[in-house]
Amino acid sequence: MDLLLLEKTLLALFIAMVLAIIISKLRGKRFKLPPGPLPVPVFGNWLQVGDDLNHRNLTDMAKKFGDIFLLRMGQRNLVAVSSPELAKEVLHTQGVEFGSRTRNVVFDIFTGKGQDMVFTVYGEHWRKMRRIMTVPFFTNKVVLQNKAGWEDEAARVVEDLKKNPEASTTGVVIRRRLQLMMYNNMYRIMFNRRFESEDDPLFVKLKTLNAERSRLSQSFEYNYGDFIPILRPFLRGYLKVCKDVKERRLQLFKEHFIDERKKLASTKAMDNESLKCAMDHILDAQKKGEINEDNVLYIVENINVAAIETTLWSIEWGIAELVNHPEIQKKLRHEIDTVLGPGVQVTESEIQNLPYLQAVVKETLRLRMAIPLLVPHMNLHDAKLNGYDIPAESKILVNAWRLANNPSHWKRPEEFRPERFLEEESNVEASGNDFRYLPFGVGRRSCPGIILALPIIGITLGRLVQNFELLPSPGQSKIDTSEKAGQFSLQILKHSTVVAKPRSFQV
Repeated sequence: MDLLLLEKTLLALFIAMVLAIIISKLRGKRFKLPPGPLPVPVFGNWLQVGDDLNHRNLTDMAKKFGDIFLLRMGQRNLVAVSSPELAKEVLHTQGVEFGSRTRNVVFDIFTGKGQDMVFTVYGEHWRKMRRIMTVPFFTNKVVLQNKAGWEDEAARVVEDLKKNPEASTTGVVIRRRLQLMMYNNMYRIMFNRRFESEDDPLFVKLKTLNAERSRLSQSFEYNYGDFIPILRPFLRGYLKVCKDVKERRLQLFKEHFIDERKKLASTKAMDNESLKCAMDHILDAQKKGEINEDNVLYIVENINVAAIETTLWSIEWGIAELVNHPEIQKKLRHEIDTVLGPGVQVTESEIQNLPYLQAVVKETLRLRMAIPLLVPHMNLHDAKLNGYDIPAESKILVNAWRLANNPSHWKRPEEFRPERFLEEESNVEASGNDFRYLPFGVGRRSCPGIILALPIIGITLGRLVQNFELLPSPGQSKIDTSEKAGQFSLQILKHSTVVAKPRSFQV
């Protein structure tokens, strides 16, 4: 069977090669395409540039080919843009034309071919899902209702670190405790539930499945089968694992969380004013026939990945930079002590009075952007961009990391320097008011989670710095900040051990 499959694959490659040459010649006459490396039949530029299309590799290519260039990855066209003007064109001016999402074989599995909000094509389904998710998740009212919960979870982190003797001596991997905090932050919003400890069996199962989902989807290993569909049979084993993880995750969401809310709702009447958590709103929309049960499941899927993991990555990056820059950590601590008073804990409402804390958060999101290429965009129809023809269904990558780290637009961008947001860049906000700085994107497909992420990051970093002196583990001078890039994620490669020495406050 393996030989037969190989024979069929080679024959298909030959036929595809002939067709690719014919199509390439026809398209060459018809389209004025962006510059880029010369493609070869069937494989395009894949053999030249490889699978790892991370933000730094795309930045190097932009230096060679310009702020807009085209890669032909097998049968897929990939257009990368990395100037503020082109970012504005894609995300804002032509936001409708480029407002869809390109998917791939693995994300199709995990999102039910776009039954969610994040990865669905631009259209009526996306508008409906965005509207249904906005009220229970992404409004100022949600912040007001949940900020006390975020502060409570951060306080529990501080207390647990103080109780752990290893934290102040040999150090601990703080990320593990922060992961529990982030799950509790979002599960309190979603289901009005929290996990008591890192050892909670349901929490362990949930985070393990989510981690496996993230590993499988963010890997570059499956690109060959996505770029060249005739090679997809070789992905059978990989895709089977993806389907198994997807089914187990959705079953977990349904049995332990969604069905529990349904049972609770059936025991007492709930009108719109008395709904206690986000899931009640979502289930109310399902009862009205606006969405189906699969859509409900994929909303939970989106929050588990897009809200929990990305915010956790940013907090972890922030801690690493503060440990590696003790002078910045000291300056931040001084601001908090001076403005709030020694021992007076940072709250969501006080963040507005702590400009240096805000600057630390902004600088973390600039230098260590969690989604450095944003979520890929796609044009459903042939389009124009900067005078070039963009063939229909091209994958459009906005290199937001390059926008925020280009030395032509930023002063010493390689440095972690929060002062920039109090000095020469004082008017720049994370909300996208400047197209050089788009950590959450901008326009129709921007990340609505900004309204939750910014205060949670601020509260967490603020509480840790004011209660502890954060240091590298004994014998180390710095934390390793090597990057681990994924399909469009940026995580720290090693979850570092951090020493957290409690501070004593004079009353």
